[in-house]
Amino acid sequence: MPTHRLVETNGIRLHVVKKGPVDGPLIILLHGFPEFWYGWRAQIDALAAAGFRVWAPDQRGYNLSDKPVGIRAYTIDKLVADVVGLIDEAGREKATVIGHDWGAIVAWWLAATYPDRLHRLSCLNVPHYAVMHRFLNKSPRQLVRSWYAGFFQIPWLPEWLSQRGNWWLMTRALQRTSRPGTFADTDLDAYRKAWSQTGPTGDTAFRTMINWYRALAQHHPPLPAHAQITVPTLLIWGSRDAFLLRDMAQPSIDLCLNGRLVFIESATHWVQHEEADSVNNLLIHFLHE
Repeated sequence: MPTHRLVETNGIRLHVVKKGPVDGPLIILLHGFPEFWYGWRAQIDALAAAGFRVWAPDQRGYNLSDKPVGIRAYTIDKLVADVVGLIDEAGREKATVIGHDWGAIVAWWLAATYPDRLHRLSCLNVPHYAVMHRFLNKSPRQLVRSWYAGFFQIPWLPEWLSQRGNWWLMTRALQRTSRPGTFADTDLDAYRKAWSQTGPTGDTAFRTMINWYRALAQHHPPLPAHAQITVPTLLIWGSRDAFLLRDMAQPSIDLCLNGRLVFIESATHWVQHEEADSVNNLLIHFLHE
């Protein structure tokens, strides 16, 4: 059975689910929006059974982890420092980091700024940050698909609307952008409970989750000087992604010194849920290379 612990890192406490042999190679799984550690439940068991020590945190602001007040508490440098701190707390020099959605943004940035702390990198359905930046500036199609990031910049309204009707908008969004049956009623109940966790001001976790988007727009740091990713990289991409163009996948791998791209044509943005066996096999093979 996995264990649940609060881990001190970068001045805060993150709730971390741990499984696998304590002396196994460390893997850190970074979830995206609007998920939490639970989004990796199909990968945790498989990776642990393959001999890896798996840590799946609720990232800052999410579920049972600390929820610092203020938008500046969610800048990309702090999100990356949280992960470096987890590697330190595990007593390791390096880890393999696997990220999906926002977790993949953090993972790409980590690989660019702290390559010496990574064995390997795998990202699911999110491009290299430099490619995303370029497409947002030059591709109207991608700008339209990212409309919600602009909506999230409005104060308090996204939080208020999202909670209405027992989180109807959010659960509906998950269901409409995934294959039928991907998210069962029990899964949606788990997400509702996570979104409803409260922070120090009494606000739901949903506000601190959205603050990731606000911090990126309002306090975006300069892009790292060196865009090339030097650690071995696997990019897995569900081709039916409703949010991100598949056109960004190959340019992302072109920025990797040792990279591999795999499209899963039948999957959407929620690829690790829909094609868990395929994703697990790809990851385990990559990690054993």
